[in-house]
Amino acid sequence: MTQRWHDFWRGDIGEWIITRGLRIVMVLIAAVLAARFVTWVAQQVTRHLDEGFAESDALVRSEATKHRQAVASVIQWVSIVIIGIWVIIQVADVLQFSVGGLIAPATVVGAALGFGAQQLVKDLLAGFFIIVEKQYGFGDLVELTVTGVSEPARGTVENVTLRVTRLRSSDGELFTIPNGQIVKTVNLSKDWARAVVDIPVSTSADLNRVNEVLHQECERALDNPLLGELLLDEPTVMGVERIEVDTVTLRMVARTLPGKQFEAGRQLRVLVLRALARAGIVTAADATVGLVDAAGVPRR
Repeated sequence: MTQRWHDFWRGDIGEWIITRGLRIVMVLIAAVLAARFVTWVAQQVTRHLDEGFAESDALVRSEATKHRQAVASVIQWVSIVIIGIWVIIQVADVLQFSVGGLIAPATVVGAALGFGAQQLVKDLLAGFFIIVEKQYGFGDLVELTVTGVSEPARGTVENVTLRVTRLRSSDGELFTIPNGQIVKTVNLSKDWARAVVDIPVSTSADLNRVNEVLHQECERALDNPLLGELLLDEPTVMGVERIEVDTVTLRMVARTLPGKQFEAGRQLRVLVLRALARAGIVTAADATVGLVDAAGVPRR
């Protein structure tokens, strides 16, 4: 048995395992360890950014933080691709794979792949410019118009790579969109946002009184414990926005923290409805809504 084992390792198979097989195994082990290390580093960077945001007093992530997380994700993806290419080259070198005889078929296959890979190249280039131009990043609320889809994809960015963007909708759905198919990007949480509140009142209402009540609520908005944290400055009454047969619509706008415009808009609507109801002004909605206690909204 000992002699057979000795002869096996001195044979062609044993020699191949010692000289080439072990090298291939070492290359694969090194590639796996390198890929795991890159993934670990990316996770540590993301965790550090998340902990920094959680420990801060900020209600939203800064633009720099969102961009860093997007860049970390792209670097991780690119590094793993490079490691995979390096493994293929090393294994081909160990096996002494000759490509001379494959030049003719490789030309045909390369041409076919070239046509097929046009979309992939387009995705990669589009993703590169999305990251470089800081169009959006991790945590941004965006609305993307996609080629061939009638309705835009809207949600919070969960991941950005050079090839795809992943959005989480308000219903919990995860959209995976190739970057090359994005034709229009609307970032709803870039630097700051704007809450727009339309107030329809009856045409018989005294508009001077309505404007007076709205201006009073604008002056008090920053003092509200919940709403004041979301606003960047005092809301503004823009005036009459639309006139219909039985209603007149007035508009109020307010600058808010990025991504907080919808929450601020809901809070403003509650304040406005309650204030108009107390003033005896009838809106298009049932005036009794303004008398309902809203959670976290103190009475005045």
